[in-house]
Amino acid sequence: MQSAPVDLILLDIQMPGQSGLEFARELCQRPGAPLIVFVTAYDEHALSAFDIFALDYMLKPFDDERFDLMLRRAALMLELNQQAAMNGAVHAYLRDRAAGEAGYSAPPLQQVVVRTAAGLERIALDDVLWLGAAGNYVELHLAGRVVLHRSTITAIVERLPEEQWVRVHRTAVVRRSAIAGLRSDSDGYYAVRLAQGDTVRVSARYLKQVQAMFA
Repeated sequence: MQSAPVDLILLDIQMPGQSGLEFARELCQRPGAPLIVFVTAYDEHALSAFDIFALDYMLKPFDDERFDLMLRRAALMLELNQQAAMNGAVHAYLRDRAAGEAGYSAPPLQQVVVRTAAGLERIALDDVLWLGAAGNYVELHLAGRVVLHRSTITAIVERLPEEQWVRVHRTAVVRRSAIAGLRSDSDGYYAVRLAQGDTVRVSARYLKQVQAMFA
């Protein structure tokens, strides 16, 4: 793996010297980490596996149909990753080419593809109420649930329409239409209240632009 790229790796849980979970956590820290599928006889580690964003968790014994399903999931994920990498390269090329041209901007982001315990899912940005930074991931807060997307909040903000979104903190961006109110506590900290009940902290840096929404 140090000398050649790997697309997909199948891991057991119980391995000599180091568990499959520990090894997978190390792999996730590497740039260009492979897709990970656990193949094991132990079902009690499934939640831990998906915490590492494993693509699949296959319990022994399994049949050819189940194995084929896993391979098709992996092929789809690799195709999506390749498309994302190509799109990123194209956007970078266009930004460089248009550096001297006024008014250039990347096309608005309309959807993202996320990996969940159930597989791959397309999330429409129109369904997202607010976004929060979470390390190497971005939390997509929808009505009733939160999903993680492998990206940075800065990369997403660059492609959000300013008339629809407002940054309230370096770690949070909120859909304007979802904001129901602005409040402060006894310590002087501010937060926006969303119509569905969430509250999102507002930092001093972005307070004026949030207050302007209520002018």
